[in-house]
Amino acid sequence: MKEIIFILSAFLFINNAFAQNESEVTKTVANNFQQKYNANDYQGIYEMFSNEMKNFMPLEKTLAFLRGLNSEAGAIKTKSFVKYEQPNVALYKTNFERIVVALYISVDENSNINGLMVKPFKEENLPELNRNVSKLKLPFNEEWTVLWGGDTKELNYHVIDNAQKNAFDFVITNQQGKSYENEGKTNEDFYAFGKQLISPTDGEVVLVVDGIKDNKPGIPNPLYVPGNTVIIKTENNEYLFFAHFKLHSIVVKQGQMVKQGDVLGLCGNSGNSTEPHLHFHIQNVEDMNKATGAKSYFENILVNGELKNEYSPVKTEKVKNK
Repeated sequence: MKEIIFILSAFLFINNAFAQNESEVTKTVANNFQQKYNANDYQGIYEMFSNEMKNFMPLEKTLAFLRGLNSEAGAIKTKSFVKYEQPNVALYKTNFERIVVALYISVDENSNINGLMVKPFKEENLPELNRNVSKLKLPFNEEWTVLWGGDTKELNYHVIDNAQKNAFDFVITNQQGKSYENEGKTNEDFYAFGKQLISPTDGEVVLVVDGIKDNKPGIPNPLYVPGNTVIIKTENNEYLFFAHFKLHSIVVKQGQMVKQGDVLGLCGNSGNSTEPHLHFHIQNVEDMNKATGAKSYFENILVNGELKNEYSPVKTEKVKNK
């Protein structure tokens, strides 16, 4: 599952936390920044910079940064002051159209912006989860291939995202390594399309999203990245995240208790997906915007025909429950 990647511009260094109320000066500057950003008045934002900031971020660089941010994240919907990281460095939890970020704005004694940074927003005091405690089966019964999985960018492009950093994308391939027959122009050409997806362990269904159309192969839908989705919470407070189900194929309901091996729905091609596949990962909380991903280890699985226990598969491996 692909995720938004946005530009980072760092001008300030954050060390200590200052628990203060938002000042009127900072509030005014932040509101003006939001207004100008949403009006695409990027030169107006540049004019809010201090001379030092203008030297660090010349006009062309500022315009490129803000246009890139808008292209990836969209307009600012809401923002809320969190705290000061330094006396003049304000942190805002900022909801863009497509992502939630931490927006840092530093203001000098002349009410000019002398520092600006955007990075993923991370909630504080969230539970830690490094790997699954629950015993897991693979979320399917047949032999599938790991399209993306592992701990490096080469093996798994998900590693750059905090929630998805330990995610897998699974497909079904033939002996030639292809995931489809014929020309692969329809979802039905893909071996994974319509295959049953199962619960890897016991748990409660805490989220079901359905009603999103399956894409034509090669044409993703980035408006709702996960597509048709199921999230299961285990008794060990692990949140199992399944994405890209086939339209109207999900057979479980929110609040339902499921057992290991229960059918959840069928593999599809909904959301930000270019071909039918299953995206699966574990995270520490339900909300993917706040979550940190955890490593998934599966019990008693066949990996390229060899039995392995407590194993986390990697790219290109063929895997199946024993």
